[in-house]
Amino acid sequence: MTTTVGVSLKMYFGHDQAIEWCERVAIVARDHAAVQSGAVELFVIPSFVSIPGAVAALRGTPVIVGAQDLASADRGAFTGEVSGVELAELGVGVVEVGHAERRSLFGENEAVVASKAAAALRNGIAPVLCIGEEEQLEADAAADVCIAQLESALADAPAGRVIVAYEPVWAIGAAEPAAPAHIRAVCARLRTAIAHHDGRSGSIVIYGGSAGPGLLGTLGDDVDGLFLGRFAHDTDALRSVLDEAAAR
Repeated sequence: MTTTVGVSLKMYFGHDQAIEWCERVAIVARDHAAVQSGAVELFVIPSFVSIPGAVAALRGTPVIVGAQDLASADRGAFTGEVSGVELAELGVGVVEVGHAERRSLFGENEAVVASKAAAALRNGIAPVLCIGEEEQLEADAAADVCIAQLESALADAPAGRVIVAYEPVWAIGAAEPAAPAHIRAVCARLRTAIAHHDGRSGSIVIYGGSAGPGLLGTLGDDVDGLFLGRFAHDTDALRSVLDEAAAR
């Protein structure tokens, strides 16, 4: 069983700091037997401007470089946008789609999320499809909300691998993640839902939302990994999560 660990830097780092961080991650990846063997899959997502430097810093390692967003269109008069065509050309392997901040700050609705998921997949990039309930709900109700988001996002999307990132909005940036029993219940249903989609071989469900050390070991086989934020800015802390992933 492969365990996936992802890290998004959001806009916390400047360019030089992001590249220095990627260089440290490269050292961790080269030294980590489980990352080298493929037992643990690691992806990192810097800002757009740092993607080429991140690809260079991580060259020769198994680490996948991702992007935090992409345009719905592949080309045209879309000032300020970055297309999946460009990202694929740079070597990007994953891209965040539908993050709660994109939804709340930039008004991305379900139609926009679906168009971006399709753009990623038609360019051979795995969307890190971020879904989650806004209000704290019981697990079954939360799963119903998340599955509806999943089905909407992938209704007309091309075939390809999807990384479903379950991030309950109420837990993002909170002092504690959601309770392990809640995470397991929601993710188990999401895994069943994605498994029913044709052409989604290799798709997985990971958890984000104040994820940190010690959590992965409580989640059993219902969750395929973690999506980390500021905790992983310390590469020693990231290494500790990779160790936990390797021990599963």
